[in-house]
Amino acid sequence: MKKTRDNDLSNRRGAAADAKAALLQAYRAAKEAAEPTRLARQEERMAIAEAREERRAERERLKLEELEHVQAEVAERQAATNAAARAEVEAREKAEKDRISRLIEDEAARKAARDLRYANRKARQK
Repeated sequence: MKKTRDNDLSNRRGAAADAKAALLQAYRAAKEAAEPTRLARQEERMAIAEAREERRAERERLKLEELEHVQAEVAERQAATNAAARAEVEAREKAEKDRISRLIEDEAARKAARDLRYANRKARQK
């Protein structure tokens, strides 16, 4: 037997509106039922984000400490290198001064010996 239904536009519209209302009601019920678990998941995500931020801040702090440590070591090495270079320059200058003073003393000793020979020769001639 055939169903004889009157499927005019107003009946179809009413059925669509009822179906839409039923879907909306089911969505709202599911949303309300999932609210506690959603809040728990949101709190868990917030806790994870806070822990991640704390770890990132700790890594950044450690990185800065390491950088400061490396910079201090570099400055210390640079100071040691500068001190060694300065000591080497001073030693070179002192050696040069000593050499010059020895040359002057040798020249003075030669001049004195020459003057003595000259004086002895003059003394013999008289």
